[in-house]
Amino acid sequence: MRSTNLKKYKDFLEKKKDDLLASAPVRTPATEPGSKSGDWIDQSSQESDVHVRLALKQTDSKLLRAIEEAIHRIDQGTYGVCMECENDIAPARLEAVPWTRVCIDCKAKQQQV
Repeated sequence: MRSTNLKKYKDFLEKKKDDLLASAPVRTPATEPGSKSGDWIDQSSQESDVHVRLALKQTDSKLLRAIEEAIHRIDQGTYGVCMECENDIAPARLEAVPWTRVCIDCKAKQQQV
């Protein structure tokens, strides 16, 4: 892969990483798990909010890890190579999912299992 393309992907991945880290919610006493206030409807709503934030945090954590791995692959010179079949990953796939580890064919095989 050309170095200009690698720089473009690395810049995008680092910006996405910074955005994810900046969007991490700040905890306040009202958002702490186990903090109860209001009536039972308010408490239920707060618990639901905690579960949603936890799910989002887990998703963001997985995405952040994938982005960091992609940046590492750029630095190691293996970015754009499928980690399953070792073929080049199509540029269209890298444009759509720049942190991907596998080509579209290997991804389809993974989803069939």
